[in-house]
Amino acid sequence: MAAKDELGRAGENRAAAHLTARGFAILDRNWRSTGGEVDVVADAGRELVFVEVKTRRTDLFGDPLAAVDARKRARLWRLAHAWCLAHPDQAHGRRCRLDVIGITGADPATARLEHVEDVPWV
Repeated sequence: MAAKDELGRAGENRAAAHLTARGFAILDRNWRSTGGEVDVVADAGRELVFVEVKTRRTDLFGDPLAAVDARKRARLWRLAHAWCLAHPDQAHGRRCRLDVIGITGADPATARLEHVEDVPWV
């Protein structure tokens, strides 16, 4: 596995641990469809939370949260819709939201973590 992929996987593990510690139940990780991949799908009670995780060793190339631009958010919303269609029993009657978690630091286990909730689709 390439170092970039290992960093991303470690960041997703940290994000899942963060969400679990906040009371979320992880329903799915790295769910794929023809339109791409959702990093984490979590149950937050009345809401389904679709989480994009961006992990960087440094902020030399910008804040990882800034990488989730309008085009990427629109794609993530399409993926969330596809996930709901594929999992009707879990999705029925629930509000969906998009969260973004940015992790910056050499070691994802101890790096700075920023969690932005309810990101708009545009």
